[in-house]
Amino acid sequence: MSRRQTNAAASKSTAVPGHEFRNPDSKKGSSDPLIFGVSVGFIALFVLGTIIFKSKAREFFSSIAGWLLENFNWMYVGGVSIVFLFLIGIFVSHFGRMRLGGDGEQPEHSTASWFAMLFAGGIGSVLMFFGVAEPLNHVINVPMQDTQPLSREAVREAMGFTMYHFGIHMWVIFTLPGLAMGYFIYKRHLPPRISSIFAPVLGAKIYEWPGKLIDALAIIGTVFGIAVSVGLGALQINAGLAHIFGAPTVAWVQVIIIAIICAIASVSVASGLNKGIKILSNTNILMTVVMMIFILATGPTLLLLRGTMDTASIYAEYLPKIMFWSDSQDVNPGWQGKWTVFYWGWTICWSPFVGMFLARISRGRTVREFIGGVLALPTVFALVWFSVFGFAGLDIEKKQPGSLSGPVVKDGDTAFALFGFLEHFPWVLPVSVFALAIVAIFFITSIDSAAMITDMFAAGEENKTPTLYRILWAVLIGAVAAAILVMAPNDGISTLQEVVIIIGLPFFLINFVMMYSLLRGMHDDYAARPEPVTRQWGRTDSAEKLEEHESRPAPGYDEEGNEYPRFEFDEDGNLVIPGNVRIQGNLGVDGDVDEDPEPVKEKPQYNQDGDLIDDEGRLINEDGELVDEDGNRVDENGVPVDEHGNPVKLTEDDHS
Repeated sequence: MSRRQTNAAASKSTAVPGHEFRNPDSKKGSSDPLIFGVSVGFIALFVLGTIIFKSKAREFFSSIAGWLLENFNWMYVGGVSIVFLFLIGIFVSHFGRMRLGGDGEQPEHSTASWFAMLFAGGIGSVLMFFGVAEPLNHVINVPMQDTQPLSREAVREAMGFTMYHFGIHMWVIFTLPGLAMGYFIYKRHLPPRISSIFAPVLGAKIYEWPGKLIDALAIIGTVFGIAVSVGLGALQINAGLAHIFGAPTVAWVQVIIIAIICAIASVSVASGLNKGIKILSNTNILMTVVMMIFILATGPTLLLLRGTMDTASIYAEYLPKIMFWSDSQDVNPGWQGKWTVFYWGWTICWSPFVGMFLARISRGRTVREFIGGVLALPTVFALVWFSVFGFAGLDIEKKQPGSLSGPVVKDGDTAFALFGFLEHFPWVLPVSVFALAIVAIFFITSIDSAAMITDMFAAGEENKTPTLYRILWAVLIGAVAAAILVMAPNDGISTLQEVVIIIGLPFFLINFVMMYSLLRGMHDDYAARPEPVTRQWGRTDSAEKLEEHESRPAPGYDEEGNEYPRFEFDEDGNLVIPGNVRIQGNLGVDGDVDEDPEPVKEKPQYNQDGDLIDDEGRLINEDGELVDEDGNRVDENGVPVDEHGNPVKLTEDDHS
């Protein structure tokens, strides 16, 4: 299909071209029936099935997850690394200069503000849960089984694998859908749904059942991905309450914790984005940084600072040799499924949610800026976080063998790790309560944000549906988390891992189609590139000639460095050259000379929302007539007019 055919198909597939948050297929005030029905129906069946069948359901999920780990662990491992290489290719290619928005569109947020929001995105509940536990586990149960536990090499390998799990590769999984959604939503002004990414492949089918099933799958993945986070959070909060206040570590306590978190998140959802999520997110960031600074200041500060430097070099050393390692020789059976495959399956489930967040804050950024920023900044924060908590935990373990590894590694109580760790620092009780608050806020903000993004996927437009819909999504997330923990009350973490590995499988397959669709879309939209024209230099054998040649403007620029108007092609493929044309030499013409050509059609101009505008920035329709935001004709003063240009008399209903 040619570029013109592709663009024509895309324009025909949108009932209201240029309105990115309008879904022509759904009724006002409701979600799409097919998307909503399939996603809610699947979630409801899962919750009911796990509660009713419990142990049988656990055996069922365990057998499927075991089969996937035995036969497809290589796909989970290799798939993420392939996406990483794909993104690097896009980063260095000519597509890197394209923008997530219209040509020349400036970023919606300043660079400092954008970095701050990416920084917020890099802080997550997983850091609190695994900050101490992961390095500790790996230094005892060495992933590659090629050195002695607690040895220097074991520490290096532990930090290398920890950064592999929480560094660039984790954010690669978020970057791909974020880049694709940012491109198709803000460049092509398609609806804010996952299905929009597949417009180059499906065409108008994105508005029909194939696209809607993709959106339903994205919602299911988001709900389950966040539910696993909430489940881990409930386990960690329960462990903290048990350690501090002696609360029982049982399923019903965890269900109560989930219910309370979901109730608070629902209030936050009802209060709106600015009042709810923003306040909680800002509080979240501040408290987390304070916690890290506290550990750095009251712990072995010099060791932690030096360990941070070491982790950077360890990560650079280990990443190339472990990014495709799938343990084909079974040197450590079961380890990769419990850690790497679980992380990738979990992360890819809620990647549509994080991807949409990344797309929304990155409008106007170039593709190169987006990839570089999203991969680099959260990785830097994760490196510092795991260095501080990881090396502090390992230092405690070396000085007091078994104090942390006993309950965390041997007994498998990963949720206890943070609070057992805090016992070795000053002000144990207030700091532990502070940590509990951080964990709780993490999950409130996760459910809050996920409910709003999920509702957007279902409705095709932001804030289109009543608040009750968003509260429903928050409740469903909590219901899934509770159902998984109730299904296997004595083995919560393993159950969460098995379920998410299964749910994540379809997304790995979709990722390969997503890469093709994004590449094809960029190729179709990108203008043909002529060979670059450069400034020509003569012999430069003196200071005077060097100064003379350097003072000459580059081709396409005047003496002041201003760019001359560029030639372009019109809709009929004719070359249009603005300004005067000077021809040195003879001019040969094959064909007739049109002495009375039609006027050159002006290139359509669009605002940031994709609406047609005139030279003064006013809204117009396809016939060039002034219109209001609803598409009604108006005059120069904004007064509604009929098709003959006569003022329209408004009724009382129109005024209201």
